[in-house]
Amino acid sequence: MHLFSGFQARDCLLANDPALSRLRMALRVTLTIVFSFLILLAIHMFILPLPTAAFGLGIVLSIEGGVAVRDKGNSRQLVTRLFGCVASLAVVGIAAGLEDRRLLSDLVFLVVIALASAGRVFGPRGFAIGMFAFTSYFMGAYFRPPLAELPEVAIGPVVAVLVGHLVRAVLLPDDWRRDLLRSLESVRGRINQILFKLAAIAGGGEIGEADRQELRQLEDRLKEVVLMAETFIPRPPAGVFDAAADPAAELAIRLFDAHLAAESAIVLSFQSPPPFALVHAVIEADAAELARFEGMADAIRDQPQGETVRALLWLGEARQQLTQVIAEGQDSGFSEIDAIKDTAQSQAIDFSLANPLLRSALQITIASAIAMSFGLLLSRERWFWAVLASFLVFTNTNSRGDTAMRALSRSLGTVFGIAIGLVLATLMSGEPAIAIPVAAVCIFLAFYFLQVSYATMTFFISIVLCLVYGMTGVLTLDLLKLRIGETMIGAAAGTAVAFIVFPTRTRGALDSALARWFQALRDLLGALGEGKSGFELMALSQKIDACYRDVTVAARPLGSSWSVVTRPGQIRQTLAIFLSCTYWARILAKNYDVPAAADILNRLIAADLALIDNAAPRGSSCFLIKRKASRTTGRHLPLSREGARLGLEMIGSALERLYPQADVLPFATGEAIARSKQG
Repeated sequence: MHLFSGFQARDCLLANDPALSRLRMALRVTLTIVFSFLILLAIHMFILPLPTAAFGLGIVLSIEGGVAVRDKGNSRQLVTRLFGCVASLAVVGIAAGLEDRRLLSDLVFLVVIALASAGRVFGPRGFAIGMFAFTSYFMGAYFRPPLAELPEVAIGPVVAVLVGHLVRAVLLPDDWRRDLLRSLESVRGRINQILFKLAAIAGGGEIGEADRQELRQLEDRLKEVVLMAETFIPRPPAGVFDAAADPAAELAIRLFDAHLAAESAIVLSFQSPPPFALVHAVIEADAAELARFEGMADAIRDQPQGETVRALLWLGEARQQLTQVIAEGQDSGFSEIDAIKDTAQSQAIDFSLANPLLRSALQITIASAIAMSFGLLLSRERWFWAVLASFLVFTNTNSRGDTAMRALSRSLGTVFGIAIGLVLATLMSGEPAIAIPVAAVCIFLAFYFLQVSYATMTFFISIVLCLVYGMTGVLTLDLLKLRIGETMIGAAAGTAVAFIVFPTRTRGALDSALARWFQALRDLLGALGEGKSGFELMALSQKIDACYRDVTVAARPLGSSWSVVTRPGQIRQTLAIFLSCTYWARILAKNYDVPAAADILNRLIAADLALIDNAAPRGSSCFLIKRKASRTTGRHLPLSREGARLGLEMIGSALERLYPQADVLPFATGEAIARSKQG
């Protein structure tokens, strides 16, 4: 037998790219650019000459069509693309008409930026149309096409829009059933990664702090893909399944169990590492060896390793059930699961500055104006790069810390990308047959890593630009220095505005995320007090999971190297407390099936609610608390017995660690475990 025989290359790919969403987006963007360019080139060679602006707009809108269009359904996406095309043609016409009035053209560009940013309040369609308009005005002002050439220039956006839709609707279409299958395969792949780490720990016999940290990271990565898989499972409008007989409900239970079993294996392995032979048997699905350990589990149930063995056996069973679900999905394509029609109703739009999207639009406009002013001082011809950087650093950010990190990522990616790109462009000078394929590969890699690392995306895009400059004969060291300087100006302008104009403090964003997490936990405990169980509790615990993910995202800038509040150890320690609470909430949701009249459980619920009421108003202050390292208890966690009571006690124990009193925890882990073993 081979330890890694069950871990296939496909599992590895899916474990790192859930549902292959990054691969699909990168292919969509790359294919759209390639096909659009080839069509425009054919038109240019065989029908009528096209201006450079047509090619530039075709390429840029190919990118926006693959990244910015996020509507659900092909028909909605086509409508968005057509609106975006109309907006593109309109702003290019305006840019061309104002070419002789450069000052007025610059001011109009700021108006376009303001409208494009404010368009995000209208949802995905407004965001996409705004991006089409912004990038099109950028290209129009950059290439300055004469008014007489506008009909030929318009061919570029039209081709990009039509090709982009065909690529997404026909060549690489959206299919939620396929994505569900791939996301389940990703869950299995990440469970396999956890098992391999546990096997390495079991082989060594000890678990160190580095091992614990790696397991927590693997647990977070598993949680991330489980949350993705849950979004693909069709749910009733109320969000709660009616009965386990529903195929979608059964699938949700299998996913829930696999997630919880993997978390339990990690938690209990911290107390006592599992036997190597057991981990190996789980990986290989060795029925005979697993049966032997099942017989052994009862004999050592009161020993620390007993619960670890039971947790691994549970994980092995849940993993096999997940594998069975995947096999059934491969055979049937989940055709037995009915799609749920999207019944989401549009909400009233808040056009006041209380709306963070409008505050962000104002920030982007001011940052662009500053970048434009300083960019013009550096270059009258290339200042657009500064505006582009200042505009993009605000995309997908929630706080001024996020914006600063994104600005730093863009600057570093540009510097290192230009350094490598200059070398490649020099080596490939006069060799377009080599440079073009290399540029296509870099485009693919840029958008493959977009969701993972903005700096990496910028790095590859900078290489592409260097190759393009080299092929067109305009590559000079001064030009590359100018690009770096303009990018730095835009990044600095965006960061400065994020900190001065309507600043959303990192702790403010974290406070909001924590408020949602505490409320989700309060809702779960309230549902327990009302005697609810089953799917309702499962749905509430999944909401806590989603809120925990928001907390980790909001807390990320606090531990970064640029931050004034650099306390990565404290940040990780506090996040571990919230992760522990989230885990025990899932245990609680799975095991709570007792009547609401159980006095001892009601007292524990009331105690936990009181702890929430005490901690929630303090917001993110818990991330600044210095705590002593928690002592490892010699007791094991009786996960297999009295799970509901233990879950409530462990939630209380974790909540008290947020604000320890002189590091003396009256509701400490050891006491909770001891009480759960007593009656």
